[in-house]
Amino acid sequence: MSVETITTISPTTNEPILSRNGISTAELEEIPKIATEAFLGWRQTSLTDRKIIVNKALSLLEKKKDELAQEVTVQMGRPIAYTGVEVATAIKRANYLVKISDETLKDTDGEPEKGFKRFIRKVPVGPVLVIFAWNYPYLILVNSLIPALLAGNTVILKPSPQTPTIAEQVVKIFSEAGLPAGVLQYFHCGSPLIIESIVRNPKISLICFTGSVAGGLAVQKAASDRIVNVGLELGGKDPAYVRGDVDLDWAAAEIVDGSIFNSGQSCCAIERVYVDEKIYDSFIEAVQKVLKDYKVGDPLLKETQIGPVISRRSKETIESHIKDALDKGAKDLTPENPTFDSLPPKGNFVKPTLLVDVNHSMTVMTEETFGPVISIMKVKNDEEAVKLMNDSEFGLTASIWTKDTDKGYDLAEQVEAGTVFVNRADFPSPDLAWTGWKNSGKGVTLSRFGFDQFVKLKSYHLKDYPK
Repeated sequence: MSVETITTISPTTNEPILSRNGISTAELEEIPKIATEAFLGWRQTSLTDRKIIVNKALSLLEKKKDELAQEVTVQMGRPIAYTGVEVATAIKRANYLVKISDETLKDTDGEPEKGFKRFIRKVPVGPVLVIFAWNYPYLILVNSLIPALLAGNTVILKPSPQTPTIAEQVVKIFSEAGLPAGVLQYFHCGSPLIIESIVRNPKISLICFTGSVAGGLAVQKAASDRIVNVGLELGGKDPAYVRGDVDLDWAAAEIVDGSIFNSGQSCCAIERVYVDEKIYDSFIEAVQKVLKDYKVGDPLLKETQIGPVISRRSKETIESHIKDALDKGAKDLTPENPTFDSLPPKGNFVKPTLLVDVNHSMTVMTEETFGPVISIMKVKNDEEAVKLMNDSEFGLTASIWTKDTDKGYDLAEQVEAGTVFVNRADFPSPDLAWTGWKNSGKGVTLSRFGFDQFVKLKSYHLKDYPK
């Protein structure tokens, strides 16, 4: 097998900016062996010692925050005003996971009985393969990396070809923090066949994948001929329901941000908006008012709010969803905005687009768009809204916007999604389980339940010597 050359294309200019060598056949066999050998020692270290190393690494991440933010902006196009916030948020999330690790990983006692000692211990599973996406690379990575290491596992990282330096930086930082050699490794790869090969490697004890539904299904299929757990964080088509009692300007600003932040390239972005018919027209006007002030442009400029989407292919997909909706009767009510009308010519820029009079016959309301599109549909009442919110193959997050928070809670009970927000959106909280329903995935990250996939249970049943 020849070694592939992996080229990262700037979404801002469509010019090559980085290249990396893919993994060789020999490395493909060696990396899991190294991880297995390192696991024998790492699993024996105390949780206290593991926490010391993780905390030191997080401090080093903080010191390099500006450098890391610049890399993310250049490689995936999110405006520089926000990429530093991602690194800072990833550190806060990791700090929380460190804080709860003692309580989460402690032994569970069995029923007391004289002459016996019984307890359940959480032991590490072994080498963990983490395949993570480009859209929030640091946030996505800490979801798996931190609990995996704290639980005593070794980790192999496979970053997106779009953001190759993230794995390089993280491995270097953890090495500087004192992590033993072989506990954390990475490799670059663009070939699905190579990924399938390492997924099938019997030395890999757990696979954590974040990405598209198609990618997740491919990983699950590759792992299906052996007994190994696969955690999948996949796509979404997340709905929002705006009830008739909201403050229009506030709700419009929140919905716009939840829809088009990061150019809409978030698995938990708002992709469907259902609005009470009593405020439908007024809400659209409020959204237009918000959009008039948004700034699209060069992501390295501090005033830019919306940068390019990740690739030409992504741009074409988004534009095809918009065209399908317009062909089927939707209207484009995007307001005039000088930055929308003079997009940079070279990159993959898509103007934030406001579509109204949409329905579920349109692709933009059923398939993941992953772009800066706000699609608004009129509903008669709560019952219709909930029915439409649940009419999806996805179930990652959903949001309900209302002054009546008790009613919001009642509606949240009926919505089929792993996370339901009331008067908030697009915010994975580290103390809550991050989990997808339906085709949005399986398994859990974050919260105390986010440690579960990184351990296996071992029961100890000890009886005093009967003499």
